[in-house]
Amino acid sequence: MELAVWIVSALLAFAFVVGGVVRFVVPAERYGAWPNQQWIRAVPRVGVIGISLAEILGAVGLIVPVLTGIAPILTPIAAVCLALILTGALVFHVRRKEWTNVPVAVVLIALLLFVAIARFSGV
Repeated sequence: MELAVWIVSALLAFAFVVGGVVRFVVPAERYGAWPNQQWIRAVPRVGVIGISLAEILGAVGLIVPVLTGIAPILTPIAAVCLALILTGALVFHVRRKEWTNVPVAVVLIALLLFVAIARFSGV
């Protein structure tokens, strides 16, 4: 079980770091070619930067505390916080009828909750 939690945590951390860095660096005008990223044009740039930074910090929180043994309780808290961010994203995408983003958000929320529950239970 611990191996599964580590694999899921690493994959989630990678996804959030990549997504956060790309949205942080790439200007909103360049997102026209990516159909599932159209939402970026509807959110002020400062909001996109805030979301990106939260995702990057959350990704670090999924790995570093448990890996170092320093405040490992922060790992499940980071997973819950990321799940809350994605719940907000899910509501946002449903309101905008961006149906292709919904399954991705649901799967990521489920995986984050898996990590949170496992880490809160001491795995």
